[in-house]
Amino acid sequence: MKISENWLRQWVNPANTSAELGEQLTMLGLELDDITPIAPEFSGVVVGQVITCDKHPDADKLSVTTVNVGTDEHLQIVCGATNVRAGLKVAVATVGAVLPPIDGKEFKIKKGKLRGVESQGMLCGASELGLIDEIDGLLELDDDAPIGVNVREYLGLDGQIFDVAITPNRGDCLSVLGLAREIGVVNGLSLNRPEIITTAPTLDKTVAVKVDNPTACPRYLAQYIGSIDRTVKTPKWLKDSLVASGLRTHNFLVDVTNFILLELGQPLHAFDADKIVGSIVVRLAQKGETVELLNEQTITLSGDELVIADEVGVLALAGIMGGARSAVSDTTTNIVLESAHFNQLAIAGRARRFGLHTDASARFERGVDFNLPKIALDRATTLIASIAGGQVGQITTAESVSDLPKRTTISVPFAKVEKLLGISLPSDTITELLNRLEINTTFDGTAFTCQPPSHRFDLNISEDIIEEIARVHGYANIAPRLPEFAVDMSYDDTADLTHTLKLTLAKQGYFEAVSFSFCDEKLEKLLNDDKLGDILPLANPISSELAVMRRTLLSSLLPIVSHNLNRQQADVRLFEVGLSFVGKDVASLAQINSLAIIATGKVTDSIHGVRATDFYDLKADVETLLPTHVLPSYERADLAFLHSGQSAYLVVNGEKVGYFGQLHPSIASELDLPAVWVAQFELDKLINLHRTPLAVSLPSKFPSVKRDLAFFVDKSLSWQEVADTVRASAGEYLSDVVLFDVYEGDKLPEGKKSLAFTMTLENREATLSDDEIKALMDRVAVALSERFGAVLRDG
Repeated sequence: MKISENWLRQWVNPANTSAELGEQLTMLGLELDDITPIAPEFSGVVVGQVITCDKHPDADKLSVTTVNVGTDEHLQIVCGATNVRAGLKVAVATVGAVLPPIDGKEFKIKKGKLRGVESQGMLCGASELGLIDEIDGLLELDDDAPIGVNVREYLGLDGQIFDVAITPNRGDCLSVLGLAREIGVVNGLSLNRPEIITTAPTLDKTVAVKVDNPTACPRYLAQYIGSIDRTVKTPKWLKDSLVASGLRTHNFLVDVTNFILLELGQPLHAFDADKIVGSIVVRLAQKGETVELLNEQTITLSGDELVIADEVGVLALAGIMGGARSAVSDTTTNIVLESAHFNQLAIAGRARRFGLHTDASARFERGVDFNLPKIALDRATTLIASIAGGQVGQITTAESVSDLPKRTTISVPFAKVEKLLGISLPSDTITELLNRLEINTTFDGTAFTCQPPSHRFDLNISEDIIEEIARVHGYANIAPRLPEFAVDMSYDDTADLTHTLKLTLAKQGYFEAVSFSFCDEKLEKLLNDDKLGDILPLANPISSELAVMRRTLLSSLLPIVSHNLNRQQADVRLFEVGLSFVGKDVASLAQINSLAIIATGKVTDSIHGVRATDFYDLKADVETLLPTHVLPSYERADLAFLHSGQSAYLVVNGEKVGYFGQLHPSIASELDLPAVWVAQFELDKLINLHRTPLAVSLPSKFPSVKRDLAFFVDKSLSWQEVADTVRASAGEYLSDVVLFDVYEGDKLPEGKKSLAFTMTLENREATLSDDEIKALMDRVAVALSERFGAVLRDG
């Protein structure tokens, strides 16, 4: 954004040079891209008045003038401009004047002759002075321009233009008011605000306004102003402010709205009141609706754009650009002046959609103070009425207070300020600093309570407030300080233990796989089980094959197995560490850190040679993942996607750590796979087992005793249940129990099987007596009989 330094200093004028002022803006986070003069260097140019204007005797396109420049003698100057005439106030480059260089060469005015007629200077157009030409010809000065005054002084050309890069979060600084507010705060100066009054209505005339979408437009003000004198030119002070900010002037009405835009940051729009049919309606566009804009571009609307319309159609693209049908022309004397607050989301992206970038859209997209519309309307109305004699109607206000942006209170702990900034500031200093920023702040001894002002859309959390403290206190005033290094002797071994588990599987011949957390919904449905929760679809999937969250890592590993088998790689052994997602819905979703393994194909052992992988191969691989001192137990798995007779839960200390077994044959057949062996465990539980310290004890000095027992039990009874009962009933002298025989046959009672196991007994304090051993064996027999109806075999 370009803004005049002179204009800025009218609001707040610190004792700083232009460069120092620019440096302050940069350090406040409003980076100064460039400082350029309003006009290039030139000298010897004064205000003059054409006294006479006659035709050149030897050239039809030249005129011979006499010009009063405030000296005792008038100058004779030959001029070729078409708009030269007697009585005109002009910029006169006298003999010896130095004008801006042309093609890098100095342009100095000398006395000379043009077609035989002496010329004692030059009458200048805007381009000769390095300014923008508004007309083809001489630069016409106001009738009250004082003759003989230096043109640089009269036009205010000695100031600078600040080109400030405003970040997207600081839309409040896209105005003189916004920049002056920042400069005033950092220099401890109050603002010299112009007096803004509400002009009393002189007409009993209102504008009918209806807002159909208050969410997008929570505040809309319109005011009728009639009988405007369009012969009135833009006042010099207003024109100078615009020119000094890098803008071209147009006509009085356009110049006033541009002036308010730059001064206060509130976009305004003037409609030709005589071209509006019926009421003004603020609504969403209808799909396919068209409108011709002020830039003569006709656009077709999609239906989500906010528009200003009447009974005929669209008048303007809200917050972006007006339409040609209701445009103000040089003959317009009756206008409707619009001042509104539009929601950022209702404007954002719409201008770019049609290849537009306007001053209004740049501000509304970033957020405009929702309390500005009335202030800006009053300012514009007063200027128009006082300068051009307009008759003022009543203000029509349509607003929905509940839809205006909310400014929530922010709590900032005092200790957090020092923690983030690295410096200690007194609470009173912080409170005073924030209040200067118009952030209403109080301190209760431990925290600041901050209420952001209506123009600050970027203040939402405590860190935003602390950033304000740093900005205004000054980054240069924050001395470097080494951070405190607190040594934390605690050590998180999760990564190391995970790596150890990976190495263990790698030594068993497994390869690590890395895949997405998304999978194919068809595969998830095949691996369905109520214990895994519902299938969770993605709102915006990458592809149809990655459309749902995986509830088990097997959903990622099975396609990899298929990929390898399809390329003649028959023996596949893979593992993966990653998240599985289990839950009935998003609210109850649990992300479980998991370890899964999968195997298919052949294995080789020293006894049988090459053979197919079976359940016990998988079980052996699973047990390598456990610490040697952990004694696992197993329960029959009841997961629908596992083979019911060749699958189990891994249980440690009564808690399920995971499952393993054969993928259900029907699923394998559906996927065109051979027998596949799978397992998945909760990684955190496995890691915690490795963190359990191993209890070390000296070998017993007394001998151990082994005793065998065999029982008839129901075929449905698992060995694990029997072993658990043996351990519970045998007592402290039982150091181990091992199943060594399972027999089923015709010679046994129907529905029964024989289980035989060896118990190792040991008393670390003394040698076990025969009576103690017999009592222990009897307790085991009774416990098995009472719980399972087990019958002791005689031999």
